[in-house]
Formats: sequence, C-alpha cells, structure tokens
Amino acid sequence: MPRARCSDELSAIHSTATRKEDRPQSPIAVMDSDEYRKRGKEMVDYIADYLDNIRERRVFPQVEPGYMRDLVPDAAPELPEPWDNIFNDVERVIMPGVTHWQSPYMHAYFPALNSYPSLLGDMLADAINCLGFTWASSPACTELEMVVMDWLGKMIGLPEHFLHSCKDFPGGGVIQTTASEATFVCLLAARTEAIQRYQKEYPDLEDAEINSRLVAYCSDQERVFNIPVNTVWRYKVVTMVVVTQAHSSVEKAGLIGLVKLRYIESDENLSMRGDRVLEAINIDRDKGLIPFFLCATLGTTGSCSFDHLKELGPICEQEELWMHVDAAYAGTAFICPEFRYLMSGIEYAHSLAFNPSKWMMVHFDCTAMWVKNSGSLHRTFNVDPIYLHHENTGLAIDYMHWQIGLSKRFRAIKLWFVIRSFGVVGLQRHIREGVRLAKKFEALVRSDDRFEVPAVRYLGMVVFRLKGDNELTEKLLKTLNSTGKLHCVPASLKGRYVIRFTVTATHTTLDDISRDWTIIRAVASEVLSDTTSEQHKAKVFLKDTKKNPDFGTSLLLANSPMTPKIVNGSFAAIFDNNDVLYEFAKKLQQLKLDVQESPGKAMRR
Repeated sequence: MPRARCSDELSAIHSTATRKEDRPQSPIAVMDSDEYRKRGKEMVDYIADYLDNIRERRVFPQVEPGYMRDLVPDAAPELPEPWDNIFNDVERVIMPGVTHWQSPYMHAYFPALNSYPSLLGDMLADAINCLGFTWASSPACTELEMVVMDWLGKMIGLPEHFLHSCKDFPGGGVIQTTASEATFVCLLAARTEAIQRYQKEYPDLEDAEINSRLVAYCSDQERVFNIPVNTVWRYKVVTMVVVTQAHSSVEKAGLIGLVKLRYIESDENLSMRGDRVLEAINIDRDKGLIPFFLCATLGTTGSCSFDHLKELGPICEQEELWMHVDAAYAGTAFICPEFRYLMSGIEYAHSLAFNPSKWMMVHFDCTAMWVKNSGSLHRTFNVDPIYLHHENTGLAIDYMHWQIGLSKRFRAIKLWFVIRSFGVVGLQRHIREGVRLAKKFEALVRSDDRFEVPAVRYLGMVVFRLKGDNELTEKLLKTLNSTGKLHCVPASLKGRYVIRFTVTATHTTLDDISRDWTIIRAVASEVLSDTTSEQHKAKVFLKDTKKNPDFGTSLLLANSPMTPKIVNGSFAAIFDNNDVLYEFAKKLQQLKLDVQESPGKAMRR
C-alpha cells in the first residue's frame, strides 16, 4: 500500500476515534469540593437543629404502609436534580415516616444513642472508606480496633485473657456489626471446636453426623413476633407473643447453624439457673445428643434480668460447653464499678459481646465482641487466597478471620472519638444518670396503687402494668402509643402483659420523666373509667374482640408447652373487623408445638 494512502487512512481512523460521541465520558459533576463544604455545613446545622428540637416532633409516625409511594416518582430521575430539591425532600418525604429514636419520649426497645463525636468519627471513616479485611489493606484500621477493644475491655473490667495486649493468652476483641452476628459467629466457632473434639475421639464420624447431634442452650425467651401481611389481609399485622428470655438471635443462630436449641425455663426472677441447665444436659446426653454451646444473657430484652454466670460457668467448664455471654444493653453499664457484680462469673466465658451502639452513644452499627481463644475463630473462618497474602501474614491480625464477612468498615474511629471525648468519667456520669431517672420513674409507678412493677428493676429499664387483667394494660399501651406523645412496647412475663419503659435518650431529664408519667396516669384514668367493675370480671371471648374497638390487640394466653422445660407459651393477635384474621387466630390457639422445635420454627410450620 502506498505510504500516502496509508497515512490518509490512519488520519481518518484517528479522526473518527476522537469524535465527541466516541470519547470516554466522565460522570456529570454534581457536587465539587467547594459545594461539598457549603452543603456539608448545611447538613451539620440541620442535624444539630434536629437533635436540639427533637422534643417538638411526634415520637412515633402517623403514617400507613405505603405512604411514601405517593410522595416520590415511580422511577429514578434521568438527569441530576438540584441539591436544594433533594435536601428539601428530607422533611417532606423522610421525616413524616421516622420513629425518632433520639427523642426523650422514646421508651421502646433499648437505647440506640448517638453523639456528635460519634457522628464526626463516622464522617471521617466514610471519607477514608477503607476495607479492613487484612492488616495490609489498611494498617490503621486494624491497629486502632485492637487498641480501642483493649481500652473498652479494661473499662468494663474484663479478665486479661480477653485482651490483645496480654501475650500469654490468644484472646482479643473485634468489632462486629450487631450482637446477633456476634452470637452467630461464636456459635459457629463452638460448633467447629465440638466437631473437631469428637472426631479425635471418634475419627470415623463425619462432620454432618456430629452436627446433627449438637444441641445448644439458652433461657426461655420472651418475644413479640409482628408479622405484616399484605396480600389477603391488606397490610394487617398478626402479633404473636412467645414466652422466652434470651434474645431471638440465639434461635436464629441455631437455625442457620443447623443445630438443635434447647430452652431452659427461667426461675421466678426470670434468670437461667445452673440446676436446670445440668438437668437438661443430662437428659440430652441420655438421648445421644452432644451439648456444645450455652448462651447466657446479661440484661434480657423482656425485663433486663440477669443469668447466673457463677452457676453456669463451672457447669459449662465441666461439660465442655462454650459459654457465650450476650450483654447487648447491659454491657455499657459495667463501665461503672458498682454494676459489675451483675457480671460475676465472666471469667468462665469463652466469648462476650455488648453494643456500644446502644447506651454508650456510639451510633449503630458497633458491637464489641471478645473471645478467650481467637484460634477458634481462625479454625472456623480462615480463608487463604494468594491475593490476600501480605508480607506480615501471620505476624499481624487479619480481622477477616474473626468474622463472617470479608471486609469491615473503619468503625473503630467513632468508638475512639467517643471514648476520648467523654472519658471514662463522662461515660460513667451518663450511665448513672440513666439509672437515676429509671429509679425515679419506678418510684412514681409504685406511688400509684393502680399500678404494679412485676419484675425487679435493673439499670435503666422499668416494666410496669395496671393491676388486673392483661387487657387493661394492653389497652393502656395501645392508647398511649396512639397519642404519639411517647412510645413503649410490651412484653409478657410469665403470662402477665407488661409495658417496657426504658430511659433511652442522651439528654432525657427528670422533667421529661415527670411529663411522661403525667400522660400515663391520665390515660390510665381514661382506660379504667371506660371499664366497669363488671367488665373487669366478665370473660371476653375472642369472637367478640373483633367487634370491640377496646380490644384491638387482645392477649390470648394459650399455655402451649414448647419443650419439657417451657411453660406458658403465650400468643397475641391484632384483630380489626376481619374474619380471616379471626379464623387464623383460632388456628393459632390450637397450634401444638413439638417439644423439639423452637418457637420460631413451630410458628413457621
């Protein structure tokens, strides 16, 4: 080919390749650094105003399922929208459907607190956005997590074998996402240890055969299942109350881990005791099962009760059970020395977890978990692809071997910021104030002879009820929540319907508690005045509740046994003039739970 012709063709090709439509297209710049500075300041001001004025907002939203569909377009925008439009939609679209967890009038569940140092820490972590799966992927991410976990372990008085800094033991701490994940991680590690231990004694046994015989233990739980259904029943909600004490995450861990779970009946103080655990272990061994794991709870969801580690620990040691301690809410309180008696026996634990994301003002997600022997985690989660090797493999901690996921966020920064900003003394003051306010509320309840406190108050949570039938307390709670002025949730303690009242907000005052009690007393007067003495004594049949607006969420005590060691399986359902729900509830009453099944499994069946 002549050189001139070749040159012309190359020029044409180059010209075509550089046409505007063929050039690489960069994303449309919607926010540069200058605008980010401006908008960032606006967002900080909005957040500060939101938290300063949160008392003015209705604590529980007054919206229906699907409310947002009418407020937003059906499809994403084709072109960038102005930031002002986006930001203005926060109040128009988002806030009407927000349950304001930082409100002093939010008493449902346990706290989910934040603080300005925590928010700033996550802002920095999000900007760095490193993925800390190995030490080499971001050394500071791993190193800071080790440091703050040792700080926190010392702050709550953990034995030194849980600390990274103790070179004589292979223990240490790690930040998980939730306490549920921590329970699951530890159950899987315990399963690995049990399988390997039995294979040494019986080398012909396969993993699956051993796994099928494993059994774990926890206290009977007290949970409320809320089941939204949006097909036949048009967004109705069926509520099922099951008598249990340990958190439902223990059951979920057993389901996913494919191990049996045995519930141990709690004592009169709603605590799991050693004699009942030992009895269950002996029964299971006689059946050819392999006990391997026990989850003890410090601060149960229903009543904030505490299991007896001093009794459970030696049994677990003798029977070769992994003892995991779930202290999701109460763990923060152990920063105060006067509350550490509640964790007596912690030296027997193989693992412990609590949530700084609850009471400690480190916003979600952040769960502190410690193990006595990190080798158990490595044997369970260790993966070793060549692309994750680095020059310090084996010398430094790679947290990917301590968790289910590969990557991890830089959560240690916000924990570090909070501990340094408040100091141990500041955190202790915050915890003690929450306990003080709970004591004040308990005293107010006890001062009114229409009410009772059916369980011992621990820390910052009080359970209370109207004296008399369960329906009275249930109607009280329903009416309180419908006002939107405060928000609580129920529990069922040994068949008695109770209201949980937790001091949750960072800046709750005695005036807030007094205001809430004034509302509770006024609503209680309304409830009692609407109910005559004859109505108190008359039996209300289920078929009549759908016609009676006063019984929108009637409590049905079914007394269905779940295991040989379980009593008073209780169920509740929401009925609202719906024959289908009524028929479903009748079937639910007749449900016979197999003794080998967990409440959740039987419910799904």
